[in-house]
Amino acid sequence: MRTPSAAAAAPHADVAEGAAPRVMTVKQAINETLREEMGRDPTIIILGCDVGIRGNPFGVTKGLYEEFGAGRVLDTPISEAAIIGTSLGAAATGLRPIAEILFSDWITIGMDQLVNQVAKIRYMFGGAINVPLVIRAPVGAGGGQAAQHSQSFESWFSHVPGLQVVMPATPRDVKGLLRTAIRSDDPVLFFEHKRGYEIKGEVPDGEYTIPFGKAEIARAGSDVTVVTVSVMRHKAMTVAAELSADGIECEVIDPRTIYPFDYAAVLASVAKTHRLVVVHEANRRSGIGGEIVSQVVERAFDQLAAPPVIVAGLDVPMPYNRSLEALVIPDEARIRDAVLAVTARRT
Repeated sequence: MRTPSAAAAAPHADVAEGAAPRVMTVKQAINETLREEMGRDPTIIILGCDVGIRGNPFGVTKGLYEEFGAGRVLDTPISEAAIIGTSLGAAATGLRPIAEILFSDWITIGMDQLVNQVAKIRYMFGGAINVPLVIRAPVGAGGGQAAQHSQSFESWFSHVPGLQVVMPATPRDVKGLLRTAIRSDDPVLFFEHKRGYEIKGEVPDGEYTIPFGKAEIARAGSDVTVVTVSVMRHKAMTVAAELSADGIECEVIDPRTIYPFDYAAVLASVAKTHRLVVVHEANRRSGIGGEIVSQVVERAFDQLAAPPVIVAGLDVPMPYNRSLEALVIPDEARIRDAVLAVTARRT
């Protein structure tokens, strides 16, 4: 087994040389990347509920059915187990499927196919079979969609050897990482936050890829390292700008991929700031924040001037009521309080 895959680990340029940036939404960046990659490689297919004629409930695959036809953009029955199982078979026999699960919560229905088959096939066949499979799914809360449509399970899947887990937050990262995922010879879970589809940002013109396992320093700072996941990046950036006016400079790091994870970038930042705050929307218990803190404490305990702090979703099912939902999800106030807590312990 190669984890990450050779395709994912190979050097890539983050931005095509001389490329001029354009402004687009995350949704547009996904759609454009799918269109470009399908035009480049006829073995790429898309399958899932409502991906074809409807173009996905969020409009992510809009227009692809008309351009590439029913043979490459396949509307499936409502069976996540069948979608993942069919995608595994397609990937193992020469195609490069991109499977869409309407909500990441429903990946649980296909857990046997994903965890016991997709993740382990290369290993169990001694590397004789590749599984170039991308599973796209929206994660997270927003819009009062209640407990079965609002979860973030990235820590579950990062625990499974053989799976790569990607959680981009900006249109630029979405495009570069999705292209890397599609070209990988190993399975990738590509999680898009449902509240992030309309986020706008600059995207380079031309073809570019972003390697897995390479974090981005979204904002440089000297007082505290803030590691953020998915749309929490944008909340952390808002807090960092506000605290800068008070003389506290946050270094905001977006890992972009949960597995592989760029611990080197986090450790280098902590060696400079000596303080750590981790922010993610998933439940705090057994979340990715605990693993990040564990690694930093294990590898760089003597660099810490204050105990690390995790800001995460509350350990409750996501409420349907929007006011209650907002209480469960980390907000700017909780991030700000965490930063002030660790910086108040300066020596």
